Amino acid sequence: MILVEAAVETTESAIAAERAGARRVELCASLDEGGTTPGAGLIASVTKQIGIPVFVMIRPRGGGFVYTDDEIEVMKRDIGIARSGNVAGIVTGALDDKGEVASATIRSLIEAAGGLPVTFHRAFDAARDLPEALEMLIDAGVSRVLTSGGASTALEGADTIARLVDQAKGRIIIVAGGGIRGHNVRQVIARTGVTEIHARMIDEAGMRMLVAMTTS
Repeated sequence: MILVEAAVETTESAIAAERAGARRVELCASLDEGGTTPGAGLIASVTKQIGIPVFVMIRPRGGGFVYTDDEIEVMKRDIGIARSGNVAGIVTGALDDKGEVASATIRSLIEAAGGLPVTFHRAFDAARDLPEALEMLIDAGVSRVLTSGGASTALEGADTIARLVDQAKGRIIIVAGGGIRGHNVRQVIARTGVTEIHARMIDEAGMRMLVAMTTS
């Protein structure tokens, strides 16, 4: 069965996503910037009012994915705040100035997560070498990676995503994301072999249609 994760930035959207059949939400602020860390109040509100798992974005700002030491410390503190809000997982990512996974940073964030599963977000798609980046994430202990296969949309990057699924061999979950809607989700699933889909919550009807297309 395909798991649909909905990216949301309000309590109302999270409630609607659950009602529409999403089985997990990724809670963010500033989705138009690709998502940043939401506030503690919003985290508490969402985890209190929905019954599906809430994964929280940990990203201190929009823009690139190379972070200063101060920004990394902020990310660690934000993970602590998220953990105190009873979240089910963390979504984060970091690259170095060579376009490779910042392994030491990711390991420190995983440690801060205290056993919660960690998803590496679409910073992955900006990595210099996707197969190499995937192995680095597996080695670091990341649970999932969200990717469009390095393309603008998951459908455009479907062939690359399929190769990543094959490479992963169950060692890490590949989550397809990027421009996925009800009209193309079946094609993305068929071409990639993924078992998890990520889509931005636009409206309840659209999410309900997307979920229906993954189960019918």
